[in-house]
Amino acid sequence: MQWLRDFWTKEGPGIPKNAPKKTGLALFGQIFAREWWEMVKLNILFILAALLIIPLPAALAAMAFVCVAFVEDRNTYLLRDFLEALRRYFWRATGWGLLFAAAIGLGGYAVATYASTARENLLMAAPLAIALVVTVFLTVMACHLLVLMVMRDIPGKVLIKLAAIASIIRPLPLLAALLFNAALWVAHVAFYPVSVFMPATLNFSLGLFAIAFAAHRAAGMVLALPSASQTEAADT
Repeated sequence: MQWLRDFWTKEGPGIPKNAPKKTGLALFGQIFAREWWEMVKLNILFILAALLIIPLPAALAAMAFVCVAFVEDRNTYLLRDFLEALRRYFWRATGWGLLFAAAIGLGGYAVATYASTARENLLMAAPLAIALVVTVFLTVMACHLLVLMVMRDIPGKVLIKLAAIASIIRPLPLLAALLFNAALWVAHVAFYPVSVFMPATLNFSLGLFAIAFAAHRAAGMVLALPSASQTEAADT
């Protein structure tokens, strides 16, 4: 049974110390090339958690915790880290997930309603545009909040404030990550049945890794703000 234990618990390969530091898409590709097998296993863990009726936000938070470790090139012990993050962020992630799901759902409903009426009344184009922008912003903000939550333990009021700031200062990388996620699922549908195994192997973990990668820099920027530093000092 040693091989089975090592399958889930062994460390990742890491990178050479003297290798030139890459950025942007080159860094994304380098991390994916190094961690792709761990992402396959992470995808399986996420699906198993969902099958066990574990709330989706908690499973997403656990997966985000591991993905942030990939981005930061930290040693990961996949099963242990996933289960520990699942336990640690269970209630916080579930609460925030329900809140943002309701807000984004209402925004989507408003967009659909205004879009149907804008065909007959052009005056509805303005509220349609506002509803669309707000819904997209809430989606970007939810992604930043998820990454911030697994990077640092901070109070809820500060967390949502930092997520809003991160979404304002660097929204484009996150939008690109969301488009990448959409492209993964479009590819799954377009190339079905050849792509039948995409969701079971990579779609969830690779998609969330893209979100963690895109949000990480903005998260680091806002966590360095004086308000976040003072909050961390007060907690310690």
